[in-house]
Amino acid sequence: MSSARTVRVGRRSVEIHRPDKVLFPGGGHDKEYTKYDLVAYYRDIAPFMLPHLRGRPLMLERHPDGIDGPRFMQKNTPEHYPDWIQRVEVSKEGGTVTHVVCDDAATLVYLADQACLTLHRWLSRTRRLDRPDRLVFDLDPSVDDFAAVREAARLMGELLDELHLPSALMTTGSRGLHLVVPLNGHHDFDEVRDFAKDVADTLAEAHPDRLTTAARKNERGDRLYLDVQRNAYAQTAVAPFTVRAKPGAPVAVPITWEQLDQPGLDARRWSIADAVEQAQGNPWAGVMSRGRALGPARRRLKALRG
Repeated sequence: MSSARTVRVGRRSVEIHRPDKVLFPGGGHDKEYTKYDLVAYYRDIAPFMLPHLRGRPLMLERHPDGIDGPRFMQKNTPEHYPDWIQRVEVSKEGGTVTHVVCDDAATLVYLADQACLTLHRWLSRTRRLDRPDRLVFDLDPSVDDFAAVREAARLMGELLDELHLPSALMTTGSRGLHLVVPLNGHHDFDEVRDFAKDVADTLAEAHPDRLTTAARKNERGDRLYLDVQRNAYAQTAVAPFTVRAKPGAPVAVPITWEQLDQPGLDARRWSIADAVEQAQGNPWAGVMSRGRALGPARRRLKALRG
């Protein structure tokens, strides 16, 4: 196993330690991937991924010994990280925490060298940490049934259309889908979460046999969970194009609404082998730049609920 390899990323050179270290063991239909494969993916996906990361605090999911080893959820930035990596100090109960902010491709590659497989991003940006510019509905099936996820996405999309809110779809690389709504950044987290909960409750009440907003697993049965808990201060959601710590290195990938109908679609449809090709199609074209206020949507929702 080679000890190190230097990768040129823009104006910087990033040293990759143990590039041949296997992070994703192969087996069955799953291909084996090394740390260098991870680095190469993040270097190649950077032009498409960075717009979804810039200015956002991150929580890093690290697997130094690969996906079969221990997992570390890292919020605070270690002192040994290079000075050129952006940081933001965030208040928390009893002190502060200094998060990494990934503003360039070199940072993305450096984090891959640290065996950071998955980047979890805040829904707000450093300039206004208390004002999210994204709202996320996490469609989480109780069983591994993507047909139920597909149906829930259609229902949620139709409701958001009625509320005149643009929305975009993303596979999670795990089991479900995220629906992402761009906001104008003028509402605080409590307002956004309350609105998201009202939307989810409205949909669940209309389809009580298939959907639920019950936070307790033992109350869900086989129903799909409409999770809005990520819409809170200091909570995170998996970033678009991030790798998941699953066999085969699946990737959370933005898709078009038309792709929702593709027969072969599931939450792990793309991996580090082909996610760049999907990114090149610009599936969220024009959607994320249309941040909306929630006032008009709230009034429409109130009228729908009677």
